[in-house]
Amino acid sequence: MTFPLPFGPGLAKTADPTRLTCQTRTAVTNAALTDPEGRDITLASNGDCTMADLKDQFKKSAQDAMSLPERPDNDTMLRLYGLYKQGSEGDVSGPKPGFFDFVGTAKYEAWEKMAGTQPEVAMKKYIDLVKTLRG
Repeated sequence: MTFPLPFGPGLAKTADPTRLTCQTRTAVTNAALTDPEGRDITLASNGDCTMADLKDQFKKSAQDAMSLPERPDNDTMLRLYGLYKQGSEGDVSGPKPGFFDFVGTAKYEAWEKMAGTQPEVAMKKYIDLVKTLRG
């Protein structure tokens, strides 16, 4: 399903709102669109991305995190881990690792600290943190 866009040069005359990129959504800020049934469709003016765009950025950031110029300190690594797990799986699940599994316990607790954070928010924070670490 496509809809007419009320904008000129550089933009297509029609667009499928489910396939607009973050940049396109920003370019057509607050476009007043209607679907064939007459329902209003408003595109966000703040550059918000669709969930698919966010997941793509999240996956790319996860790859970027594997090739950072230098290894972050342990606290930052645990923050990355917690945000990644919260963004990809939601609230912590499963039993906490045993007392002598120091690394596993630290990872579990980092993820546990993110409990209640919406996965989309965790993804965005993860993306931003990786961007900061990449410089």
